[in-house]
Amino acid sequence: FIPYIIYRQNECLFPFYGYLYSNKQNPDNMEIDIEERVQRARDYFKSGYNCAQSVTMAYSDIFGVDTKFTAKLTSAFGGGMGRMREVCGTVSGMAFIAGLISPADNPADMEARKRNYALIQEFAESFREKNGSIVCGELLGIGHKIESPMPAERTAEYYRKRPCVEYVADAARIIGEYLAAKC
Repeated sequence: FIPYIIYRQNECLFPFYGYLYSNKQNPDNMEIDIEERVQRARDYFKSGYNCAQSVTMAYSDIFGVDTKFTAKLTSAFGGGMGRMREVCGTVSGMAFIAGLISPADNPADMEARKRNYALIQEFAESFREKNGSIVCGELLGIGHKIESPMPAERTAEYYRKRPCVEYVADAARIIGEYLAAKC
């Protein structure tokens, strides 16, 4: 139980910068359609957004955050943070969403920080259990080789060689299952 999600009868309220966003404010969000969110994340990735952007943009509307703003905030986390192949961008995207679900915006509030970190660890562990790692280079089988900052062109060959779209789907599903269980 994450106390920062406030529950009322058949309604979740999500905090964001001093405002509460209800899943009833938009009738389309009364229930979270996990597979629709997963497909949305896949589609974002296939249209050229990076892994972190794709995961976060699939859920940003639930928290009242514009998708273009979300894309800007998470643009640096693709390719294991700037193509350095460190923590997978999908996991960074889940951490971003965890910050919206369970914010820790007051450095003196150690309980909020603990809840936030616990949720991030829960998301990361779920991803690790399914995929064997949370490190981009390990997931891709290329180690920690820092590549050129130039993103790879998204071609049919790219999608055949890279399992990233499925990692995006896994991360989106982990978030969706969590939210569905809480709401």
